[in-house]
Amino acid sequence: MNLHQFRFVQEAVRRDLNLTEAAKALHTSQPGVSKAIIELEEELGIEIFARHGKRLKRVTEPGQQVLKSIDVIMRELGNLKRIGEQYSAEDSGTLSIATTHTQARYVLPEPIAKLRQTYPKVNVSLHQGSPDQVARMLIDEIAEIGIATESLDGYDELVTLPCYEWQHVLVMPTGHALCSKEHLTLEDIAQEPLITYHPSYTGRTKIDHAFAVRKLEPRIALEAIDSDVIKTYVKLGLGIGIAAEMSVRDVMDSETHSGLVVRPAGQLFGQNVARVAFKRGAYLRNFVYKFAELLSSRLDRNLVARAMTGSVNDYEL
Repeated sequence: MNLHQFRFVQEAVRRDLNLTEAAKALHTSQPGVSKAIIELEEELGIEIFARHGKRLKRVTEPGQQVLKSIDVIMRELGNLKRIGEQYSAEDSGTLSIATTHTQARYVLPEPIAKLRQTYPKVNVSLHQGSPDQVARMLIDEIAEIGIATESLDGYDELVTLPCYEWQHVLVMPTGHALCSKEHLTLEDIAQEPLITYHPSYTGRTKIDHAFAVRKLEPRIALEAIDSDVIKTYVKLGLGIGIAAEMSVRDVMDSETHSGLVVRPAGQLFGQNVARVAFKRGAYLRNFVYKFAELLSSRLDRNLVARAMTGSVNDYEL
């Protein structure tokens, strides 16, 4: 048995048992992938995949155990490469970060700039996606560290720690009737057309839950994944925006010139927690620990290292 066979099996599962797509991803031929998998099965004396004709239909029960072992082997192979890179390259290389648009646009610029000051030989590769895509990029080892608000703590393959707490804010055009009201309620807001995030992004579940608890049906006029889009459409008068507080700092610094008014909404929708995540069992290079520390003063190297060994499950913000 060899690493090529392990990669072929792993990629076949990632590609929903489509060997043609697996072969494309691995830059090889479909017959070559099929032959290598069959040879591995013959050597092990079991079927990893149940078949219908030449098509793979499902992973067998022994195949599930084989996959677990292959995942461990390939993870440790990646760890060996990272250990070699760390001790041979003198803290140079690439830090791959998976995150959402809001984190990439409003939270990460300063930590990334500080990391580059400390490690000028380290390049940064930024991968953006939905929270579930962020989790998948970590699991598939496309990224070493992930940052998002939703989903990350729902994957057993990941180690996650709370990074920082944040709240939603209301964004209204200057002169809107609700700007002068001191204490806004969910009932007030539910009467207005709302512009906010897509259901899987930036704490939207907290927003929906708050309205549902009060048995209110909000008028969602527009959904977006980009906070700048929310602010743009609010400015055009399409409705009231509900956005993440870190995305409106520019507005809060110059409300008189922006044409927008910002009001805190934590009392209406509760607090949100952004989390940092790593693949369980991964070897973290020095600059990965440093970047975690730059994200939050709570994330010191010792805490992250203990979490990676299972000694820390979580902590209270």
